[in-house]
Amino acid sequence: MHVALTDLYRAKWTNEIHEEWIGSLLKNRTDLTRVQLERTRDLMNANVRDCLVTGYENLIPALTLPDPDDRHVLAAAIRSGADLIVTFNLQDFPEAALKPFGIEAQHPDSFLTYQLDLAPNLVCAAAKRHRASLKKPPKDVDEYLQTLEAQSLAQTVSRLRQFGELI
Repeated sequence: MHVALTDLYRAKWTNEIHEEWIGSLLKNRTDLTRVQLERTRDLMNANVRDCLVTGYENLIPALTLPDPDDRHVLAAAIRSGADLIVTFNLQDFPEAALKPFGIEAQHPDSFLTYQLDLAPNLVCAAAKRHRASLKKPPKDVDEYLQTLEAQSLAQTVSRLRQFGELI
């Protein structure tokens, strides 16, 4: 989210995508409440310019993906004119299904590494803001990087280590 605020790219999502991540977190993180996560959703929508995609639903029935429940993501990408879907779930967004729409799927680690290549100062400043926002518990740079690595962001962490003093 902090990288999205740099305007290096235009982040897009839908209310349906919000419901998916909220539901997943509520299932896996019993320390969080729906109210907390809805506040986060509202802050995301308020702070990322033109992020909420609507009017994509009519595209869903014509789309084919390995997991039909992911068609709404592709439909939103098409409707918003996106050329990239950033997801850990690459197997459910095969190239053959996305290519006709001029869209690719990319792992968040590759995406963040690319953003770091484009604008290291902006990405490092975003990482610094993100690390500073972590209060329970606060994290030093090494702890922060370990947290990112645990999130399957090994390439990003490898690159960020070069900029440790900036984050």
